[in-house]
Amino acid sequence: MDMSFRPTGVTPIHLSDIRTGRSFREAADAYIKSGGEQRYLPPIIDYFGDRPLASIYPADIREMAEVIYPLAKGSTRNRQAVTPARAVLMWGYDKGWCGLIRVRRFKTDKPKRLKAASPLWMHDFTRQCDRDVLPHLAAIVMFMAQTGARISEAVALRWSEVDLNARTALLLKTKTSTNSVRYITDGLVGRLRDLRVDQSADDRVFRYTSRHSVNERIKAVCERAGIENKPPHTCGRRTFATRAIDLGMDVRTAMTAGGWESSSVFLEIYVQPRVNAGRMVADRFALDDVANA
Repeated sequence: MDMSFRPTGVTPIHLSDIRTGRSFREAADAYIKSGGEQRYLPPIIDYFGDRPLASIYPADIREMAEVIYPLAKGSTRNRQAVTPARAVLMWGYDKGWCGLIRVRRFKTDKPKRLKAASPLWMHDFTRQCDRDVLPHLAAIVMFMAQTGARISEAVALRWSEVDLNARTALLLKTKTSTNSVRYITDGLVGRLRDLRVDQSADDRVFRYTSRHSVNERIKAVCERAGIENKPPHTCGRRTFATRAIDLGMDVRTAMTAGGWESSSVFLEIYVQPRVNAGRMVADRFALDDVANA
């Protein structure tokens, strides 16, 4: 009977593979050249260096994450250390350079999600923007909240991609693989007409060139208005999802209008349940019972 010990999470490998196989650095370089994401890899490459790929076990990857990010949360270690290192090792496995490896992710706290912007919040925010003479800020927040556009898509929008007569805006592919047409309200069209004056087709609709600039200005306006600060993703895409459902749109229609592909992501992350959900459903049942009595 073979009583030899094998580390869990790794398929069996030969001792010769550990001594003479490809190094992590070689595998990472090849992975990047093949189109792999390199954003978080440099410190990981420095850590493992020329260590043979086949000699790296799950515990080594978790230790690497703790060394490189000693004060980081589990979510950061997972995103910036475990995931990129595992991607290189999986790529090496596909090439036959090492065994299949499975790495336990660090435990993460459930993120505290900000509430979507209410109609009252939107009213107070746009009114403060009007007082501060910030028409582009009011318009970009309204655009995100009413179309489900991401901040990167809104910032990149050009006048050549907006048809005010048809009340449409074409979002060129950013995070998704295809372009997406979004439909805008009459109220937003009115604001956009004012911004369109003396602008060329190639000019940015909202003038901002960075999402960070939008975030900073939203925060400042919220402070002056005395309302809760809501970052672009919260007052935009999350607000669109929640409000669409609150207004009676079915899930599939709301997803299509806002450019979502996954119903689980849409419902679990973006749609905000009502505080008194149980009472509302019970009251609806009661009304239905009376109507059918």
